[in-house]
Order: sequence, then C-alpha cells, then structure tokens
Amino acid sequence: MKVSSATISEGAAAVSPALAHNTDALLFGEVWKRPGLSPRDRSLVTVAVLIARGQTAEMAAHFSLALDNGVTPLELSETLNHLAFYSGWGNAAAALPIAAEVFAARDIRVEQLAPVAPSLLPLDEASEADRVQRVNSAVGSVAPGLVEFTTKALFRDLWLRPGLAPRDRSLITVSSLVANGQVAQVGYHLNRAMDNGLSQPEAAEMITQLAFYAGWPNAFSAVPVFKEVFSQRTQG
Repeated sequence: MKVSSATISEGAAAVSPALAHNTDALLFGEVWKRPGLSPRDRSLVTVAVLIARGQTAEMAAHFSLALDNGVTPLELSETLNHLAFYSGWGNAAAALPIAAEVFAARDIRVEQLAPVAPSLLPLDEASEADRVQRVNSAVGSVAPGLVEFTTKALFRDLWLRPGLAPRDRSLITVSSLVANGQVAQVGYHLNRAMDNGLSQPEAAEMITQLAFYAGWPNAFSAVPVFKEVFSQRTQG
C-alpha cells in the first residue's frame, strides 16, 4: 500500500500544498526509509501514537500499512487491547470501528485476533516482587485499588499475554507515553524496553519517528529522560 498525501485528508493538496508535499517527500520519502528502525517497528510506533491520541483520521491507512509491514492481525488486535490500559479505554474504543473496517476489507476473521484467555508467558518472580514492593511503597497508601489492578490486570496478565512480544509491548507503551507527554513514566518503561531487547540506536530513532507523529515538543520533552536512561545503562 502506498501511503501519501491522501492519508492526511481528502484533497490535502488543495488545502495545504506544503503539507501534501512534506508528507510525500519528507515523511514517506525520507523518514520512513531511514534504517534505524524497521518498517514494522515504525508502524507500531505510529499506530500507538494515533491510538493514544485518539487521532482517527489516519488510522485506517496506518492500520493497513502496519499489516503490509508485517504486523499480524493478532498483534494489531493485541495492540488495541494493550493501549486501552496505557492511553485509556476511550481512545482504544475509538479505534475499534476503524480496525473492524480494515479487518473486514482484508477478510481477517475473529479466530485470527487476540484471544480472551491465552496461555500466559512465564512470570519473572524476582523482578515482579521488586516491582510490587516499589509500587506499594509509592502508591499503596494513596490508591490501594490502583496497586491491586496494576499487579492483577497489568503485570500478571497484560504484560504476559503472548500476542505481542515483550519488546513490542514496550515499544508501543513508550510511544504512547511520549505521545501524551507523560514523561514521568518514560524512564521506567524505556529501561524495560531495553531489557526486552530494544537497542539504544533503535530507541534513539524512535524519538525521530515520534517527533513527526506526536509533535516536536513531545519528542523534545522526552529527550532528557532518554538521555538519562542511556547514560545510566552505559555506566552500569
């Protein structure tokens, strides 16, 4: 599928010739061709931004592009489920009708999508015990229910679902956090992403992709956190 100025809006060239040109020549002519991230990773980052920010106009084109770039229907379905927790139920729900249209057009059936209760990946008991202790200390006295569901729904279920590799879950989580300017959570999840296999050059290139889809201010606001994580991991 060729994504061009038509993915911005119908008649984009008639409304903003400069935007139409930059979409074709700069965004898809240069950024999407950079070697620092695979097309599949770029699609995951971009889809995560669109869902996290509720930007429905571009979703159909980018859901289709993601499938063309190797994201499976199950992985796209699981991305929607994951981002309900990290960007809010409403944002994920807004994407469902658009995904349904894309799936129908491609004859993607429900048995190809994320199941309700798959066999979960093994839990790292030591790492999870440490996380529980830290969250309890920081949050338990304020919002015990939040602690309960963080453990039960997120780290003992969502993050263990096999429909997305842990690296991919981290990739879309960090992307959604940067997209919504939630830099306080980026450090933990970027470290987790790199523990899950995201390389420093890939993380750096992710910021470039995010600048175009989440905006320069959100990308620049996240840079100090990325810099700190890179520095700590180099020193460690």
